[in-house]
Amino acid sequence: MRNVLFLCTGNSARSIIAEALLNHWAPGKFQAFSAGSFPKGTINPFALDVLERHGLPATGFRSKSWNEFAGPAAPPIDFVITVCDNAAKDVCPVWPGRPSTAHWSVEDPAAVEGPDEAKRRAFERAFQDLDARIRNFVAAQ
Repeated sequence: MRNVLFLCTGNSARSIIAEALLNHWAPGKFQAFSAGSFPKGTINPFALDVLERHGLPATGFRSKSWNEFAGPAAPPIDFVITVCDNAAKDVCPVWPGRPSTAHWSVEDPAAVEGPDEAKRRAFERAFQDLDARIRNFVAAQ
């Protein structure tokens, strides 16, 4: 089993969705985690909504710092994938074991303003983008 850490700035939307998707598509092959450089401390309710609408678990997530994965007590990380452009520019901790890294630029659905329907559409687009990338990632491994 290989461990994948998805990073975003706030760890409230895209990285949470990516964590849920990888754990759904590759149980026993991968264990996904998520974290943020500046975690918001809460999960965006639209992220949980899109997971529920697609039949994925929407409980047990928490917004947490990437520092939890940089220390000696952290699980060994094999892949670190940033899913937002801001996190990709941040100076990351030194990850034990030197995992492979990648950047997936996914538009921030939490930045969308306006009516709830516009926000739901933005989260659906992010979900679809991440779902396609994760299916390709799993198939390539």
